[in-house]
Amino acid sequence: MKKEMTAAAGAIAFAALAMTPARAEVAIIVSAHASQAPQVAQVCQAFLGKVKSPTPINLGEKNPLRDEFFSKACKKDPVQVQAMWGKLIFTGTGTPPAEVDSAAAMKKAVAADPNAVGYIDKKDADASVKVIATAN
Repeated sequence: MKKEMTAAAGAIAFAALAMTPARAEVAIIVSAHASQAPQVAQVCQAFLGKVKSPTPINLGEKNPLRDEFFSKACKKDPVQVQAMWGKLIFTGTGTPPAEVDSAAAMKKAVAADPNAVGYIDKKDADASVKVIATAN
């Protein structure tokens, strides 16, 4: 009986781990041809509309990596980011970053523009982009 309970507890623990979503290692990327990589603080300022360079490229709102990027790299939650952009748009002082719908589209857009910066799961990085930092 004790052996069966231990086996059942192990199965439950394994099932719980299997259902836990894997956390991505957020990689901040620039084009492999970029001459100079920005600092993470400058990247966050660009994504939050405070500076014009580098050119930020965002994943779509429904992509969970987007919230993870803002949380880990910029220390902002989705509501804070939306509020900041709402104010910039309302006052006419900012235009939100362009959006792409996948890691492949992000790599393609960033690789094509030496001034662009974006983020993907580190496991999706390849030679077309350069990882300048990871946010965890």
